[in-house]
Amino acid sequence: MIVSVSLKHHHGWSGMYMENYPENFIDWLIQTMQLEGYSILLVTIPLALIQSFIGLYPFAALIMLNISAIGLAEGLLVSWLMGTLGTIVVYVVCEKFLSDWVQRKWLKKMKRYEKWQKYTERYGIWTIILLRTLPIMPNNLICLMASLSSLSFRKYCWSSVWGMLSYIGLIGVLGAAVLMPEVNVGLITGLYGGFCLLLVLIFVCQEVFRARQSGRRRAEQDAPPTNHLM
Repeated sequence: MIVSVSLKHHHGWSGMYMENYPENFIDWLIQTMQLEGYSILLVTIPLALIQSFIGLYPFAALIMLNISAIGLAEGLLVSWLMGTLGTIVVYVVCEKFLSDWVQRKWLKKMKRYEKWQKYTERYGIWTIILLRTLPIMPNNLICLMASLSSLSFRKYCWSSVWGMLSYIGLIGVLGAAVLMPEVNVGLITGLYGGFCLLLVLIFVCQEVFRARQSGRRRAEQDAPPTNHLM
């Protein structure tokens, strides 16, 4: 079965983010190459890397293409892998080649994102997970912010893994309702809700533990010194 899904059919997802030229180009590319099944990845994987760098079109459109071509579960899994890879590649490029230049030239001009930078320093991977899940800012800017923060590469990778999984899950719930009405959307929604609840519980437990540790350290600092001569 030749993939003939047009991005124009998904304007409910991408119209507010995508200009006509990128949309028409992707649509033309898929139609011209006459791709079938998993061969759609010959287009969506390179486009995912491009989107990670410059964000000309929404990543959700590529997820929808994967789902339409290879099925819900396989499409979501492949989209998660290529999305996570893209965010890690962009982070490495930003950290190696752009972070110093941005700090010198542009950091003072990025006031609108300053609060998110502070949240990244305070909450670490949780800020990245939230920003990945919700369309608050472009993915490439999230990568740049993370490269400017004190977040380690290992923690950033984990934040991208879980953040992209959360985002892919959200798009999967919405995408199944649009493209696959025969699928049990209630089950998918329940699984995604459980995943989000688990993340919230982990975050709350971590913050409670951190608060207790901080309180214990303050108590030790405020305690009067022990007189060893008595």
